[in-house]
Amino acid sequence: MSQRGIAQKTKNEKEMTIHRGMVTRNYWMKWDFDKCVGCQICPIACPKGALTHVPAVLENGHMVNKAAVDVDEKKCVNCGICVVTCPTHAITMTINGKKEVPVIEYGAYPELTAKTTFKKQNFDFSLKDFVIENCSANVIWYDEKRDTMRVDFDNCIHCRQCEIASNGAFTVEQGWAGSVELHRERCVEGCLACADICPSRALHLDESGELVLADYYCIKCGACMQICPIKPEYKIEPFEFESNGVKVLRDREVLTNKDQLAIKVERWRANHTPVSSAAWIEALRKLSDDKAKMVEIDRKRALHREDLILALRGGILFPGQARKPGKARNS
Repeated sequence: MSQRGIAQKTKNEKEMTIHRGMVTRNYWMKWDFDKCVGCQICPIACPKGALTHVPAVLENGHMVNKAAVDVDEKKCVNCGICVVTCPTHAITMTINGKKEVPVIEYGAYPELTAKTTFKKQNFDFSLKDFVIENCSANVIWYDEKRDTMRVDFDNCIHCRQCEIASNGAFTVEQGWAGSVELHRERCVEGCLACADICPSRALHLDESGELVLADYYCIKCGACMQICPIKPEYKIEPFEFESNGVKVLRDREVLTNKDQLAIKVERWRANHTPVSSAAWIEALRKLSDDKAKMVEIDRKRALHREDLILALRGGILFPGQARKPGKARNS
């Protein structure tokens, strides 16, 4: 029996793939479980409900097995929405051997306009090793031949640590604007699982072993909420939007126990290329929280906040910065 057009799934501890061979189109999708943090963004965004969340396994407050996702290959239509929305670039897609995302190609979905920029003229190269060490995705390196810093933009998660470590020579625009709150008094005693899973080290342990939050580095993936033993609870709420003059009714999950959570992430607004398709409006409504307006981040202040410097690996103070007595070390 011919397998043409029928999706074939393979899965192991390292990766999951779907292959669908057509007459003129050969689709391959791959999930890299080393990069996946089980944030649940792609299951929420998937218009066909093909993706499901696989919970993490914890022991004594630490992560033993990472959270991940699984896919029902019979439901997957290879649209690529999961590829676009994945904050850690864990999902890749090729068609006929070349990278292509159908929803982007056909203008049905925007690209998130996250961006990392390096200005060589502003960089103190004595900090190059410090910057490389503090890249949470390991995508920055020093090009000795050209005497400059290089970034693998396809895998950069835009965590902003390079921005702080370089004293502003790197600048970062994140894909999502939002907020993150840590309520240490609500944590399960001895639990540090959120620090284990955080891809950007926004949640980490300080010099004394205490869990702290450097909110400026948060990429709003929400993996910390998914791994926390105090689970978010949701209710189903209908929402309506208009597409091509037709009113469309959909359901979304709304958080109901935010005042009980030890860690809470909200996504308020996506920075993206212009598009107003039904697929995007529906996904945005499911992924974002209700906010009357965005609270802007004071970048100039953030670049000089001592707590962000100290949150870096091997945190140092730049020349001319003196540590202030009694200064808090978490933000």
